[in-house]
Amino acid sequence: MPAIDVLALDLDGTLLGPDERVSDANIAAVQRARDAGITVLVCTGRGMRESVRALTAIDQRDPIIVAGGSIIADPVSGKTLHRFTMEEQIVHEATELFHEAHSASLIMKDRAEIDYDYLVAHSEHGHPMHPITDWWIEDNKLTVRSVEHLHEDEHPELTVRLGMCAEGSRSGPVAQKVSERFGDKVWVYDFPCVMPGNHTGEIVHILELFAANTNKWTAIRWYLEQHGIDPMRVAAIGDQVNDVPMMEHAGVGIAMGNAIDAVKSHARYVTESNHNDGVARAIDRLLAGEFSCSR
Repeated sequence: MPAIDVLALDLDGTLLGPDERVSDANIAAVQRARDAGITVLVCTGRGMRESVRALTAIDQRDPIIVAGGSIIADPVSGKTLHRFTMEEQIVHEATELFHEAHSASLIMKDRAEIDYDYLVAHSEHGHPMHPITDWWIEDNKLTVRSVEHLHEDEHPELTVRLGMCAEGSRSGPVAQKVSERFGDKVWVYDFPCVMPGNHTGEIVHILELFAANTNKWTAIRWYLEQHGIDPMRVAAIGDQVNDVPMMEHAGVGIAMGNAIDAVKSHARYVTESNHNDGVARAIDRLLAGEFSCSR
């Protein structure tokens, strides 16, 4: 019997290779984990529709945690099982900060409830979306509703994430202002976004805001409470700053070889990189008992 009941698995930089595909080795290893009785929870910063190709590749049936932990959903029916929404006033004030930086505000909605993925607020000055955002929306076939101001938002109760996309030199100062303005009222990430292979120049970041204490582990904990599972019987694999809470709280935290230092410093183990099927190698070591919780 494996030492874990749940495997929490990030997508970008983890299950997905540099080509944004799931390798045959990783697909086979995920199935070996399921065959051993382990529930596999995909935990990603992507929304549901942005994750479809990866979910299809591994034939995902167990619940998924998307939008950075703000939504837990059933991938088969597409229904939301639980969501953590943002305060309307915070969304308005943060959007003003984004507009001051000449960036459009990207407001992610719970797509299970309405017919679009993002509400994009441009302001009366028409601040555009970053070209990387345009590429991402087209590549993932997302639906966007554009407005000038948030008083045009007909569904503020469905906002699960707020963001802006910009070069790191622009997003960093805004992240600082957000932290100064809201403190612990929001959960904030500012990190490199997925970019097309032909991108050149400065690295583009995604600055994301969530409701207070909303992250991947918050969503995992909700699932564990629903099923009476001990957090020590969870293994988590990830690579980026939004995976740190999983590394801190899961019984077995496993950093990818390509993970940032903050993830590695909080993980118990390090596997190979996503260039080299690190997920498959980690799963096999979990099943063999080589990666285990000794706390």
